[in-house]
Amino acid sequence: MVQQPMSPNQNLHQAEQPEKIYLPRTSESETLKKIRHTTSHVMAMAVQKLFPKAQVTIGPWIENGFYYDFDSPEPFTDKDLKAIQKEMAKIINRKLPVVREEVSREEAERRIKEINEPYKLEILADLKEPITIYHLGDQWWDLCAGPHVENTQELNPKAIDLESVAGAYWRGDETKAQLQRIYGTAWETPEQLAEYKRRKEEAQRRDHRKLGKELGLFIFSDLVGPGLPLWTPKGTLLRSILEDFLKQEQLKRGYLPVVTPHIARVDLFKTSGHWQKYKEDMFPLMAEDEAAAALEQGFVMKPMNCPFHIQIYKSELRSYRELPMRLAEFGTVYRYEQSGELGGLTRVRGFTVDDSHLFVTPEQLDAEFLNVVDLILSVFNKLQLKNFKARLSFRDPASDKYIGSDEAWEKAQGAIRRAVEQLGMDHFEGIGEAAFYGPKLDFIFQDALEREWQLGTVQVDYNLPERFDLEYVAEDGSRKRPVMIHRAPFGSLERLIGILIEEYAGDFPLWLAPVQVRLLSVSDAQLDFAKSVVAKMQALGIRAEVDTSGDRLGKLIRNAEKDKIPVMAVVGAKEVETNSLSIRTRASGELGAISVHEVVQKLQDAIANFDNF
Repeated sequence: MVQQPMSPNQNLHQAEQPEKIYLPRTSESETLKKIRHTTSHVMAMAVQKLFPKAQVTIGPWIENGFYYDFDSPEPFTDKDLKAIQKEMAKIINRKLPVVREEVSREEAERRIKEINEPYKLEILADLKEPITIYHLGDQWWDLCAGPHVENTQELNPKAIDLESVAGAYWRGDETKAQLQRIYGTAWETPEQLAEYKRRKEEAQRRDHRKLGKELGLFIFSDLVGPGLPLWTPKGTLLRSILEDFLKQEQLKRGYLPVVTPHIARVDLFKTSGHWQKYKEDMFPLMAEDEAAAALEQGFVMKPMNCPFHIQIYKSELRSYRELPMRLAEFGTVYRYEQSGELGGLTRVRGFTVDDSHLFVTPEQLDAEFLNVVDLILSVFNKLQLKNFKARLSFRDPASDKYIGSDEAWEKAQGAIRRAVEQLGMDHFEGIGEAAFYGPKLDFIFQDALEREWQLGTVQVDYNLPERFDLEYVAEDGSRKRPVMIHRAPFGSLERLIGILIEEYAGDFPLWLAPVQVRLLSVSDAQLDFAKSVVAKMQALGIRAEVDTSGDRLGKLIRNAEKDKIPVMAVVGAKEVETNSLSIRTRASGELGAISVHEVVQKLQDAIANFDNF
């Protein structure tokens, strides 16, 4: 699971982070971390000065800012945030020293009881020695491991802004107290704060949740449930375009399509290890009765597709002549993400993976791995996703979350390292980022707002073939174990679409746009001609439509612009007479009157070449 940024004191800060706009990653210097952490303490001190009944819980620095969680009898309002920020400026201007103090557990407990802060007692119970307290002057303190600045005069009130209030459960547990979380941001200079606000406004403009609704691509329903998007006709068409694009690429490269169920016996995932290692992220067991539930017998919704593909491979004894075998599926999987971790399309509970599992001989591994990387790079190129780097997601030898032998892991990690070195790819290692069954090569994409997302992934796996006792008949007649490659160029189709919406700001390239051409008739007299042209285009695979709203031409054009249609074709009496269309495109502007035949030809060529009209 993706972890929320935490304070350096990992024992203190475990509350879930609600859905919000994610901004570009910044270079988090140690100075900036100290500024933000100290600012969170200043904010908590200001809150308790203005709202004496508010109790503090946790308050870490996070990317682009900080937050603090409070248990307050009264809800905080926007007016309160302004008052708190004003009080913070007063505290900062008093130039209070920030003092670190080590105390015994007994002394910390005595002080906490003295100020009647029960949440601090729970925090204290989880802390390891030494127990440290940070003081703001002699007027306010909190349990904390730091780091902090030495004096509040190092903070600039004009580089601080309190942004919002959100709900957060204590310790991220929905069964525990509902707290109020105040988010803020802090920088070294007012100029940095201004730039942050500019980027935030741009992120809001590109927000895929907003644009997805405006463009009519997907919706969410409270009755259906959070994290479960419903795709409208246009959104479904967009999904189909992407799926068809990748399916054609895969067929050219020898992939075999398969389809597998959405549920399976829990025993399948016990064999794979998902039940033991991934259970907390899976939907609950569906058992026939209490006895079956007690024995963990029943069905579960699949969190992964790989065990199903393994069963297809294992349904027959395979020969080395059949390898490599490349099984591919757009398979929907289900993961029980916490509600506070959900975020539009980028973090959902049901999502479709462009999954494939390759079964190869050890000798074929390096070449097949390179072929998969080549496919992923080709896909990224067509999608105009060019700003990315490769992460070698390796295991942490000190962790017990992995399965398999050291030898298997070394072989798998070695194959990935050889591939990126042979390709000369810009890469870095992510120790501890491996899947529990094998290391990965993850493609980390940086979008137009400098935010980072994981998209495509390739994984080398010696462990699942061992757990499922997979074999093939080698050339000498002996039985040998295949190696598996797990790969997904898109990753999650939902996340990819969310990222593409924001990367393009909803302005999809011609080949990808759900509606590629919209015909706008000047009056009803030209509707029949427009409809006949659209019918011709549709017969040739061009996604065209006629605006039949009856609005005036100016409004028709404005609506097409708002819907971000790549090509608009105006049809008036002159166009009907000359069998032409007056073309206006988002990429090139006004192009004037062009014959219908030439328009159709140019559209076909542009779409086939992933180009603009």
